[in-house]
Amino acid sequence: MDEPILFKEESYTIVGTCMEVHNNLGCGFAEIVYKDALEYEFNKRHIPFEREKKYSARYKDIVLPHYFYADFVVFNEIILEIKSVSQFTNEFTAQCINYLK
Repeated sequence: MDEPILFKEESYTIVGTCMEVHNNLGCGFAEIVYKDALEYEFNKRHIPFEREKKYSARYKDIVLPHYFYADFVVFNEIILEIKSVSQFTNEFTAQCINYLK
């Protein structure tokens, strides 16, 4: 049985926006180019987002001195991590899961 999609409408809006960028730029650019194009599209479509949102990382009972940055937080609920690769690896999946923690 399939899991329900959380934030279904928002997720479809984000995927549609990403596809617009992909259809216009194609593949082969650095991640920063896609991020810039997505920022343009989010602004154009009045989609609320934060770019390079800073998060602290906890380890046991302390907050570590270094931060990690989510590429985008969209609709104040969805972390969007941008990758410019030909294949999605387990390391990328692990990175996204760690962001959610």
